[in-house]
Amino acid sequence: QLQASGGGLVQAGGSLRLSCAVSGSGSSIVRMGWYRQATEIPREFVADVTIGGSPNYADSVKGRFTISRDNTTVYLQMNSLRPEDTAVYYCSTLSALRYRSWGQGTLVTVSS
Repeated sequence: QLQASGGGLVQAGGSLRLSCAVSGSGSSIVRMGWYRQATEIPREFVADVTIGGSPNYADSVKGRFTISRDNTTVYLQMNSLRPEDTAVYYCSTLSALRYRSWGQGTLVTVSS
């Protein structure tokens, strides 16, 4: 199970930190990350991190967002937020058997 939190309303240029608690998946997870979906736009990749700690970022968030993890939680520190970052953010895990799990989503709204 994935439980995301930390969304909210912030002004452009501000920061938010998202957290996603992961439970029940044991040692089979190979990647933990974040996707987002804005209104009428398909869900898109934001960032993920391998179990070994290697991060990957979408070009649109490089230099502004930082992903990190510990044994049970994946975090997304979002700085210099822009109105175009407004979306529902979903945490996700990928297992060694290529099965993807999704959290319930947390809304991030960036006002201009």
